[in-house]
Amino acid sequence: MTEEKNPLGLKKIHHLEFFVGNAKQAEFYYRKAFGFTRAGYTGLETGNRETTSYLMRQNRVNLVFTTPLSPDHFGSEHIKTHGDGVYDIAFQVEDADHAYNEAIKRGAKSAIEPHDMTDENGTVRRAAIHTYGDTIHSFISYNNGNGHNYDGTFLPGFAATDVKGEDVGVVLVDHMVGNVELGKMNHWCDFYRDVLGFYRYITFDDEDISTEYSALMSIVMSDGGHNIKMPINEPAEGKKKSQIEEYLDYYKTPGVQHIALLCKDIVSTVEKLQANGIEFLRVPDSYYAEIPERVGEIDENIEDLKRLGILVDCDEEGYLLQIFTKPVEDRPTVFFEILQRKGCKGFGKGNFKALFVSIEEEQAKRGNL
Repeated sequence: MTEEKNPLGLKKIHHLEFFVGNAKQAEFYYRKAFGFTRAGYTGLETGNRETTSYLMRQNRVNLVFTTPLSPDHFGSEHIKTHGDGVYDIAFQVEDADHAYNEAIKRGAKSAIEPHDMTDENGTVRRAAIHTYGDTIHSFISYNNGNGHNYDGTFLPGFAATDVKGEDVGVVLVDHMVGNVELGKMNHWCDFYRDVLGFYRYITFDDEDISTEYSALMSIVMSDGGHNIKMPINEPAEGKKKSQIEEYLDYYKTPGVQHIALLCKDIVSTVEKLQANGIEFLRVPDSYYAEIPERVGEIDENIEDLKRLGILVDCDEEGYLLQIFTKPVEDRPTVFFEILQRKGCKGFGKGNFKALFVSIEEEQAKRGNL
């Protein structure tokens, strides 16, 4: 990858941090329902007087759930405004100072200036910039040429723990979707292009993602190596309220709408998640009769997909299987996508209409359509 294509030296998604009202209970939920292992902890017992955080890990997915210990902590305001939600999409970078300075030079707004984080396992360098809403991007480097190296389990301040969850087969974060206000999608796509060096990977308009009642538009931004993919959604004009508008009504600002978790065997993963109590959106059974003609031959048994509610779509390079949870918070905001790719590099365009109808049915139940 050339310097121009990766001006900040981004390597991969390091972790996603949520501010939540009760991190202890979030830890239990993600361990028991999604199969994450509690791999790290920071809180009063580790000398942290400001927050409690649990690191939940499954293969290459790191989720951090943080609760402030004081109403004066800025995270408490985040929770009051948004409910539980994603605060930080953190990237591992070659050099946190370079990434931060280059981002600021390119027009980003500073959130956290570069600084050392140190414990007995060594030093990590961290900085952060603002993105849409109250979301930030941290830049984290483990060895940036200044002698910094780190041998701990995650980040300084976290004590290693090993409270096992029953792995459901999630392996990495495929993409994270941001919802922004009407008219702001192109603004934020330009931000990712100009500041982070991303490019427009795929564009969907309101003809692609619409029903009789509502519509949205989406542009997928990606780094040059396709390690970090970030679709940006905005609502489109419709007869009734779209899912994006409902999200913005309850989250109060732009923010992360859903996180897509990649797995290797979606039938096995979804069976385990459903057994653990995770609720998914369903499409009509008639959807499954159309799969052979629309997608062609697939390895999976269509009856298994129908039983579990898994969707299928294809492009010229292969096909994908996907399913979406219902919101995992009380507010209709954050949810998860479970995704398996078999060559397909798309995002399920052929499923948008059926999926939108099922989302609208849920919105109607909530009185928000």
